[in-house]
Formats: sequence, C-alpha cells, structure tokens
Amino acid sequence: MPITVQVPTPMREQAGGKAEVAVAGATVRAALDDLVRQYPGLAPKLFDGGKLRPYVNVFVNDEDIRYLDEMDTAVADGQTIALIPAVAGG
Repeated sequence: MPITVQVPTPMREQAGGKAEVAVAGATVRAALDDLVRQYPGLAPKLFDGGKLRPYVNVFVNDEDIRYLDEMDTAVADGQTIALIPAVAGG
C-alpha cells in the first residue's frame, strides 16, 4: 500500500483533478518530491526556492510535521500526508 497525499481543492487542477495521489518515499520530503515529479505544476504551489511555502501546512496521519521532524519526518506505506493551505480572512 503506497503513501497517499491528500491534495487540497485549490491545488487539484495542478494534480490532474485528483484529490489523492499515491507516492513513494521514506520521508515527507521524498514523498513530496515524488508528488512534484508526477505533477510538476504543483511545485510552485508547494515550494519557493526549494523550501516549503509558509502557508502550506503538512500533516502525517493527523500530526503536524512542524512538531515532528519537519520535512525529514519519516513516512511509511499506508500512511497519509495531508496538504492543508492556511486560510486567512477577516
């Protein structure tokens, strides 16, 4: 069972309309690299100068990677990575 990345609605056009994409990788970084390899249009939405954009929150099985090992957080087959864009309003 591969790792699943949940793609938020605002990014689905760049992911071929898919809500979920199967990826491979041992870390969040490797998994997102595989995601971008499959769907290059996601790169500018997720990264700026090779760094994750500050408004993109990443969760592995409901755990925020900021409180784990960030982009070096280990992932395994069967786990889910959720991309959650920050929402601002007023």
